[in-house]
Amino acid sequence: MRTEELQSTCQGIMDEVGKAIVGKREVLERVMMAMLCNGHVLFEDYPGLAKTMMANCFAQSSGCAFKRVQFTPDLLPADITGTYILDRQTGNFRLRQGPIFANILLADEINRAPPKTQAALLEAMQERQVTLEGETMPLPRPFIVLATQNPIEYEGTYPLPEAQIDRFLIRTSVGYPTQEEEREILRRRRARGKEEVSMERVCTPERIVEMQKFVDGMHVQDVIEEYIVKIVAATRSHTQVEVGASPRGSLALMRLSAARAALKGRDFVLPDDVKEVAVPALAHRLILAADPWIRGVKPRSVVETIMKDIPVPKVG
Repeated sequence: MRTEELQSTCQGIMDEVGKAIVGKREVLERVMMAMLCNGHVLFEDYPGLAKTMMANCFAQSSGCAFKRVQFTPDLLPADITGTYILDRQTGNFRLRQGPIFANILLADEINRAPPKTQAALLEAMQERQVTLEGETMPLPRPFIVLATQNPIEYEGTYPLPEAQIDRFLIRTSVGYPTQEEEREILRRRRARGKEEVSMERVCTPERIVEMQKFVDGMHVQDVIEEYIVKIVAATRSHTQVEVGASPRGSLALMRLSAARAALKGRDFVLPDDVKEVAVPALAHRLILAADPWIRGVKPRSVVETIMKDIPVPKVG
C-alpha cells in the first residue's frame, strides 16, 4: 500500500461521515487515527452530541459490522460477550454470540454498568478475544470499542477503573457546535426528512486491517522515539502527578503519531505529529496528586505544560 492510497481512503471515510456530522473535523480525524491504530476511543461528553451517529457512520462508511450496547446497572457480562444456550432440537449447547462480536462496538454510557460488567470488556479490548466456558474465541478484525460517558451526571454510575481507562488509546470529546454549524444540522435534517443518514461504503474491514499494518510498519526516527520517551518520562516526575503514564502510553503516543503522519500523506513522523496527539493520548493516563486535584488542575494542562518544557528535536 502507498501512503497516497491510505490518505485517500481515510479522507473518503471522513468525508462520508461529514455528511452526517457537521464540522468537528478534528474529532473525526482522531477517531480515524484510532481506527488506523486498531485502538479504542473514550468519548467523555454531554448527551445529544451525535456520538452514536458518528460511530455508526464510521462503521457504515468503512464497511464494518456495528453493534451498540446501552450500559445499565442491571447489564450482565453475558449480555455483552454472549453465552451458551440449550438447543432443544439437537440437545446440545450452542453459542449465542453477544454484541461484542462486531468490528465497531459502541459502549454507550459505559460507566452506568457495575465493575463486573465493565471488566467483561477488558480481555476483548486488550487481547481481541473472548473466553466463554473455557473456550477462547477471536474477535473480528478490526475490533474497536467506542465508549461514551457523561462527565456531569454521576448519580448511579460506577467510575471506570484505571486499568480499563488505560486500555483506551485516546480520550476525547465532541463539544457543542457553533451556531452556524447547528443551523446547518437543522437544514440537513429537514432536507433528509428522516433521522437516519445513508452512508456510501468507501472500503472494507480487510482494507482497514491492511492500513493498520501499513501504519504499524512506518519508520520512526530515533530522535522522535527519544522525544516520545522524554515526554512520557516527564509525566512520571511532574510535581502535580501522583502516577504518570506507563510504557503503554509511550506506545500509544508513537502509534498515534504515525497514524497522524499517514493521514497527512507522509510515511515518516515529525515532532508536530507527536505534539498534536500528546494530550488525547496521555492526559487520561495520569493520576493527579491530591492537592492539584482538589484545586481543579486538569491532566490536560499538565501534558500541555510538559510539551512546552521539553525541547522539540530537529529532524534531518
